[in-house]
Amino acid sequence: MLLAIDIGNSNIVAGVCGPGGIQNHWRINTGRERTADEYGLTLRGLLESAGAGKIDGAIVCSVVPALNEVFREAVEGCCGVRPLFVGDNDVKVGIKIAVDNPSEVGADRIANAVEAHGRFKSSVIVVDFGTATTFDYVTGEGEYAGGVIAPGIGISAEALFLKTSMLPRVDIARPRGIIGKNTVEAMRSGLFWGFSGLVDGVIERMMAEAGTSPAIIATGGFAGAVSGGSRHIKEIDEFLTIKGLIKIYEGNS
Repeated sequence: MLLAIDIGNSNIVAGVCGPGGIQNHWRINTGRERTADEYGLTLRGLLESAGAGKIDGAIVCSVVPALNEVFREAVEGCCGVRPLFVGDNDVKVGIKIAVDNPSEVGADRIANAVEAHGRFKSSVIVVDFGTATTFDYVTGEGEYAGGVIAPGIGISAEALFLKTSMLPRVDIARPRGIIGKNTVEAMRSGLFWGFSGLVDGVIERMMAEAGTSPAIIATGGFAGAVSGGSRHIKEIDEFLTIKGLIKIYEGNS
């Protein structure tokens, strides 16, 4: 059994993978102050509650450097295996990172690119709706060619609440229409349709610059809430990153 972990700024997604694919998965809050012992106990409890078998290997991608060593210790203490980390020099990812500074590219974005290109076997744009909204372009030859980073819809909604005196905190949901009849509907409309317009505008400009008609796939915690307003996103895979980690692990086995 393989344990794959995606450490994000807001959430950590862990999946247990066997011959049939992802068998169990969990999403927990990212706590930068938590210790290796605490995370190890959490992982052990999740694995035991799911009746997961022996963990033979582990792989991690992380955009929170402060938690890297914490999870090395947590996984080794919990499962008795030393995890691979995407981004370490000895870990092969199987695609060329064709950008100015490859070390700057988030490990989750690399895992997404690996899975997306392996699936479509063509050029592809991955839209990841997380703490940030990222757009990544992979060429038909399998090169990670760069991307776009925009604010995430969650932090944008929170900023409206924190930086204004009269606007409430709202959940992310598709509004009944464009023109809101009250403050909450107006905010939901601005968030949903504003980000839908951002997504389609960026995708169209990326396609024009690349001169291709790539496949489009979305992932991330807010993908289901926002993608429905996009003209271009037709496929969502909430486990794209975990599946990419599985591919990278297999390429290093």
